[in-house]
Amino acid sequence: MKMVKNNCNYTLGIDVGSSYIKIALVDYKADPAIIELVNEKIRKRNPSLLIEKIIDNILKKHNLVYEDLIYVASTGEGELVERKRGHFYSMTTHARGTYHYHPDAKTVVDMGALFCRVMSLESTGQVKNYAMTGQCASGSGQFLENITRYLGVTIDEVGPLSLQSTDPVRTSGICAVLAETDVINMVSQGLQTQDIIKGIHQSIARRIIKLLSKIKAESPVVLTGGMAMDVGLVATIQELNDEKNKGLEIFAVKNCYAAGAIGAALWGGFRHFKLLETQT
Repeated sequence: MKMVKNNCNYTLGIDVGSSYIKIALVDYKADPAIIELVNEKIRKRNPSLLIEKIIDNILKKHNLVYEDLIYVASTGEGELVERKRGHFYSMTTHARGTYHYHPDAKTVVDMGALFCRVMSLESTGQVKNYAMTGQCASGSGQFLENITRYLGVTIDEVGPLSLQSTDPVRTSGICAVLAETDVINMVSQGLQTQDIIKGIHQSIARRIIKLLSKIKAESPVVLTGGMAMDVGLVATIQELNDEKNKGLEIFAVKNCYAAGAIGAALWGGFRHFKLLETQT
């Protein structure tokens, strides 16, 4: 039987999305340090059981038991996390995860599976204002993943293909259904895959630039979420920003897919030690 490590300062952040579960193990008192990151696609599995399996694997890998963790925090669909001490809203966790790597960040763009969300930050990394797309908007990661099926490419191929485009095709920016219909028609017409993808990226980028304008975003603008791993989309957002003379510096945060999980783990550690202060 493993012994509980009383001097352990490990926290666990669990970000449950619609497609992926992201988990971060953090040593809160070691700067803090990111010890382990997991990004697991849910597919058709039971999310709650998958979360428990991932947690058990992480604990076993680092020779820990659950009681060693000073705080387990959820974000996203937190009701699916059975063993947790607290829950944090996803905007605050993505902001905190970004702040960990870039304390100078003024704006965060969370590009998720269902919507995109733009947040302006205080100097402390807390959210002071935000704007977001609707859930059925065509500017989402789920929409982009659906499109890959029509194009016959993997999601990992999308970014590099977009960078190869020389003649982007404009797609509908009204809703996902119309945009998908556009793509099906484009494929039947034999248009180049890279040009279709670039056109989709431009549609998503226009939505994001519009949100940035809405909250009067300041530099630097840091991108989080799974779509921030798409190099073609990141490049397109910067291109459109430059075309409109917005003057914003835009880039993806390190470990962008796990920003919410990292932020949850960090907020969990902060709350734990704040509670200890009130008890002394």
